Amino acid sequence: MPGSFERALAIVVGHEGGYCNERSDRGNWTGGEVGVGQLRGTKFGISAAAYPALDIFNLTLRDAGDIYRHAYWDRIAGDNLPPPLALLVFDAAVNNGVGRAAGWLQQAVGVPVDGEIGPATLAALGGAVAKEGGAIVCAEFQARRLSFMASLSTWPTFGLGWSRRLCALPYQSLTMGAF
Repeated sequence: MPGSFERALAIVVGHEGGYCNERSDRGNWTGGEVGVGQLRGTKFGISAAAYPALDIFNLTLRDAGDIYRHAYWDRIAGDNLPPPLALLVFDAAVNNGVGRAAGWLQQAVGVPVDGEIGPATLAALGGAVAKEGGAIVCAEFQARRLSFMASLSTWPTFGLGWSRRLCALPYQSLTMGAF
């Protein structure tokens, strides 16, 4: 059976999909804004805005996986999180940034927000899971993420798709293993 990273990657890539070069999505532009730079698109969730020098169209799933492990999974301490929560934090890091994802987890477990998941966050997480249960921590994390995403100016355009993803993720996290 694949490890937590491989299972989480398959779920995230399933949400992100294949190649897309929608002109109205700022992530598809190398300058990070619509009409700024070159329209190179997004593939497997790896965007031209985040990786402007990368040949997005020819990106392989293996190369995308390497990027995801280094730039997202390792930075959220994915191997140290309970697998169901690791998926939620990983997906948020990919969509909303590592610092935000780490901050939402820190808020969910009641530690000062510094945007980095370290020993204090992991210890607080262990205590919160023992006290409240993993499902409560996951729900609090998702609520903070949803609140942020619904406040974005792009919510009217992309909100329904994001809502589907945010609603599916808790169910998908159940396939990751136990707390």
